Amino acid sequence: MLHYAIVFLVIALIAGVLGFGVIAGTAASIAKILFLVFLVLFVVSLVMGRRGPGV
Repeated sequence: MLHYAIVFLVIALIAGVLGFGVIAGTAASIAKILFLVFLVLFVVSLVMGRRGPGV
């Protein structure tokens, strides 16, 4: 999922440089959302992984 966030960020940067404002804004917002989802899942997996065995 982090890979998709990076891909959309690169698309947003390229579209911004080329002057496609709407496409750049949309790709940037998708990248932000995917990155936030990735962070939440990462934190949840860290918390769940700290449980002791047999729980």
